Amino acid sequence: MYRSHNCGELNASHINTEVTLAGWVQKSRDKGFMNWVDLRDRYGITQLIFDEGRSDKTVFELAKTLGREFVVQVKGTVIEREAKNKNIPTGEVEILVTELNILNSSLTPPFTIEDETDGGEDIRMKYRYLDIRRNPVKNSLLFRHKVAMEVRKYLSDLDFCEVETPYLIKSTPEGARDFVVPSRMNEGQFYALPQSPQTFKQLLMVGGMDKYFQIVKCFRDEDLRADRQPEFTQIDCEMAFVEQEDILNVFEGLTRHLLKEIKGVEVEKFPRMTYDHAMKTYGNDKPDIRFGMEFGELNEVAKSKEFPVFNAAELVVGIAVPGVGNYTRKEIDGLIDWVKRPQVGASGMVYVKCNEDGTYKSSVDKFYNQNDLSNWAKTTGAQPGDMIFVLSGPADKTRGQLSALRMELATRLGLRKPTEFAPLWVVDFPLLEFDEESGRYHAMHHPFTSPKPEDMHLLETNPGKVRANAYDMVLNGNEIGGGSIRIHDKATQQLMFKYLGFTEEEAKAQFGFLMDAFQFGAPPHGGLAFGLDRLVAILGGQETIRDFIAFPKNNSGRDVMIDAPSKIDESQLKELHIKLT
Repeated sequence: MYRSHNCGELNASHINTEVTLAGWVQKSRDKGFMNWVDLRDRYGITQLIFDEGRSDKTVFELAKTLGREFVVQVKGTVIEREAKNKNIPTGEVEILVTELNILNSSLTPPFTIEDETDGGEDIRMKYRYLDIRRNPVKNSLLFRHKVAMEVRKYLSDLDFCEVETPYLIKSTPEGARDFVVPSRMNEGQFYALPQSPQTFKQLLMVGGMDKYFQIVKCFRDEDLRADRQPEFTQIDCEMAFVEQEDILNVFEGLTRHLLKEIKGVEVEKFPRMTYDHAMKTYGNDKPDIRFGMEFGELNEVAKSKEFPVFNAAELVVGIAVPGVGNYTRKEIDGLIDWVKRPQVGASGMVYVKCNEDGTYKSSVDKFYNQNDLSNWAKTTGAQPGDMIFVLSGPADKTRGQLSALRMELATRLGLRKPTEFAPLWVVDFPLLEFDEESGRYHAMHHPFTSPKPEDMHLLETNPGKVRANAYDMVLNGNEIGGGSIRIHDKATQQLMFKYLGFTEEEAKAQFGFLMDAFQFGAPPHGGLAFGLDRLVAILGGQETIRDFIAFPKNNSGRDVMIDAPSKIDESQLKELHIKLT
């Protein structure tokens, strides 16, 4: 028996108990005649004491050789600690060690294994197995486990069945690039790693499974960022004989359950917002509604004056920023420079200070009088003491730029509080979006999304106006889940492929297996997939997902710990019939 207790459970009730502990040496404090060692495991820290007057001489001398991160086993008696530490659960006691066994020595780690470490991200990624010993990472992984268990419990209680689907599948066009895997047994042919289990969960509905879920790895070969990894995890779900309302109710219930059980937060009915309203009011389809700063469209009150920039613009739009009417010119110029960055792309910005006395001071005073600016304030909802920031240009592009500014200002002003949770549903997405580069329509979600029945007639005449039977769940300005009611009959699926530019032969080659299945009594069905990594990070008060993944990749898609991806041996390439050029 390596241990009778862990390093986080001993307290005053255990005084005079003989115990055995095992763990890592956090730190050692040698005072000559007395040596204290902090022993750490996953559960906490317990202080050990080696006393020259009370400990065996051999044990006492051996304790002096202990270095950071040595793995040791000790036996001893729990005694009351003279200098108690109220910051840890074991702070009332310590172990007077009678036996010490060094299970493994350790090199000096490349960074300190502390909550506040001296290691930068690159070095911690290289030695991720050491980083996991730190409380922030360890606790994030435990938090992820807790969320996953609550998901499984909630869905299982609703008669959902967890079913595994294959990882080696057929490459199909689903938006992002596939990761491909060569087949040794089938020369010149390749598997793909699934971007999602989409077609398989639909086939499970054809198979009569009725309610499916899976916490599953998915793979997309796309550019990375803080909340994106090449391999990520979905809570993937599908239900048969359902309409949109059924799905929204189930997964709104799941999210409410997680907020209550994990964060102790009670949320009533989630608000619903159409895609068009979200884009017009917030400039994106995943609005953060923890704060205001809704868009005010100013075309009617800002155009037809003497200001040529606004007159030439498709859209003039502004936001009222609360309480920043006292910004200095330097602070305003800094924001103008911020929106001009290539990442945002604005050509400039107009501002209006809403003075406390009810007057206005603007960068375009030459062109607009006080009455004009008062109308701007009414349109944006600005109050005395606020500042109005205005952008103009092509409608979609300008809304995106103002959305970026809105989020940046909210961050600077502390309005995006990680302890507040504001979920909502965004519904009525467009079914199709036109891609200028390819000159054809693409599915906004995926090719299996059902059109709204009342919009079907528009497919022939105005396909861009057809709404999808699709929905996204948004939490604190992040899309955490999305789904749709699926097409479940062959004729409608063929029609969808047609409008996506597939020939009949291409559709059969890519999705013939699904079309065949639809001919054998496919039920009406639909579903939703949550991004588990992102959901866990937001519930954990963060927006970057890496610390909630045990072994993440860096921004180049590399695992620097194991040095992957890497070259493979020439003999392997030959066996796979692959020649590099």
